[in-house]
Amino acid sequence: MASAFFLAVSLIGGILTFNAYVPQRRTGALAVPSFMLGWLVSELPLHHLAWQVIATALFLWAGALEGTTGWMAMIISLLSWAASGHLIPIANKSESFFEASLAAALGEDYRAQISSEWLERMEKVTAPKGLKLNPFKPARSDVEVIRDIEYFPNGGKRNELDIYKPAGGTQGAPVLLQIHGGGWSIGSKQEQALPLMYHLAAQGWICVAINYRLSPQATFPDHLIDCKRAIGWIRQEISSHGGDPDFIAVTGGSAGGHLTAMVALTANDPEYQPGFEDVDTRVQAAVPFYGVYDFSDHFNLQPAPSMMDGIFKNVLKKDPKTESADIRRASPMHRIHAEAPPFLIIHGTNDGLAAIEEARVFAQRLQVVSNESVVFAEIPGAQHAFEIFQSIRTRATVLATQRFLAWALSSAKDEGQEDQ
Repeated sequence: MASAFFLAVSLIGGILTFNAYVPQRRTGALAVPSFMLGWLVSELPLHHLAWQVIATALFLWAGALEGTTGWMAMIISLLSWAASGHLIPIANKSESFFEASLAAALGEDYRAQISSEWLERMEKVTAPKGLKLNPFKPARSDVEVIRDIEYFPNGGKRNELDIYKPAGGTQGAPVLLQIHGGGWSIGSKQEQALPLMYHLAAQGWICVAINYRLSPQATFPDHLIDCKRAIGWIRQEISSHGGDPDFIAVTGGSAGGHLTAMVALTANDPEYQPGFEDVDTRVQAAVPFYGVYDFSDHFNLQPAPSMMDGIFKNVLKKDPKTESADIRRASPMHRIHAEAPPFLIIHGTNDGLAAIEEARVFAQRLQVVSNESVVFAEIPGAQHAFEIFQSIRTRATVLATQRFLAWALSSAKDEGQEDQ
């Protein structure tokens, strides 16, 4: 009996490890559970390895190695352990892939273009190294968080924001707007991009994380309108918190990646600024993570097109057969133009929810059209939502994002001085 249980547990561990390498991207119903399990295993390989080793030790103590079944379980476990351990060097490659992507798009000397002030700050504030026993604690004592500030009157909890800023205050700090993901229907400002926001705030940035109205109660473009309202609030109010309203970068993952790209590509569009058409909603840089860039699937790149049905029904509330023009207008892929701000587009090769093929085409088309630099960082082995908690890839992502943003900030200041 113990041998049979040992085999069952070993198979579970092996399947989870296999799924981290080969996510079920084109299987419809299996895509979401495959993402959830693959995400945790690929970002927490030592935790996954540890439970397997502990379980094996307990089974061996119980005598489960007797007979053919026990030895089969042991072989499966050993193979799973080896594969789990190999996830670590794959994750370690992320840093070099980020650096190669930044250098290719911004120039080999892009670090020399970053101001000495920000280079010093970057060297002084380091991101956590290695794998943590508890990867879900990103808070730092040198960062102050102010919660639940209303950015739109009478909007309730869905129109509130949190501010992350250096403890002790700051003045004239660049601003990062963080837009959470969750399929446009779930999620909160307190759940995502915490390692990035704490790290940047410790360096001297002001980070603003927002809630926005959610579907199915909200219908696109309600979500985008709220993001632009938040930018309007930043323009008017952020100086009182030590921020510079003239430099705003925007970031977000998944649905937040889509909204990040739309914010960057629809600046000052009155269609998405009802009642505040005169507010300047331009941003100076955009960093979308694992976003959805084409609801229309014009290039036939979605791995599981059936997953879009819920978006048509609950978020866009459009019929793709009769309202295709509206669906294209809601897609960053079809809003590309020459005046787009600098972009850093980040996507994992193993993303099971948002198609990396779509991100590649979006980046390529943007690179051709935009007057500004476009960086596309394709991260090996990374699943959807890979940088939400502390991990090897999260550290590489945080450091690469800070370099891109420092470069964008320095470039914007240089352009401002030339215009004077």
